[in-house]
Amino acid sequence: MTFAAAALQATATTTSALGGAKPLWVVAVEIVVFVAGVALVGTLFTRLMVSLATRAGASKAVVNSIRQWLGVLVVVGVVAGVAYLTGLSSDITTLTISGIAGLAVSLALQTTLSNVIAGVLLFNDGIIRLGDDIQYGGPGGVRGQVVKLSLRTTWVKTPEGVMTVIGNSTLSAGPILNYSAKARLERKLGV
Repeated sequence: MTFAAAALQATATTTSALGGAKPLWVVAVEIVVFVAGVALVGTLFTRLMVSLATRAGASKAVVNSIRQWLGVLVVVGVVAGVAYLTGLSSDITTLTISGIAGLAVSLALQTTLSNVIAGVLLFNDGIIRLGDDIQYGGPGGVRGQVVKLSLRTTWVKTPEGVMTVIGNSTLSAGPILNYSAKARLERKLGV
């Protein structure tokens, strides 16, 4: 066999993850069918989740966030599937790919998860509630009435009418003066 014939045969076939050599066109058809299938299933699943979130009363921002993250998951699934079908996953293991993806997602969500965990702890401790008159950041900080509490942020309206949105992780880290919850907090602490 000549060098040119060997090179032609090498470019016409590829090794699949299932072990045997397949013609390149078969792998290409598998990839197209796989991508179309994942896109269809991903679209249907995204519509279902968006519909459920909308019926549950989620805000448009939450619905858009769900839609975007499911889109990211579909793209990651397509990349992993194509890597598997082309045999690339035998060179770069699936564990490595999933580890890198997990690291990227955790770094991207670090601040959001920190705010959510701080929000849960603020709710659990009962430090602030809707309508409380609080001051954040010490004597020179923001003072006003709590008008909205969510897992990620707390909204405070100052006497001048300015809305201040404070991330829950920032709020829980700083000094919080609660002027309207003295009796409630003393009862909770048993003082």
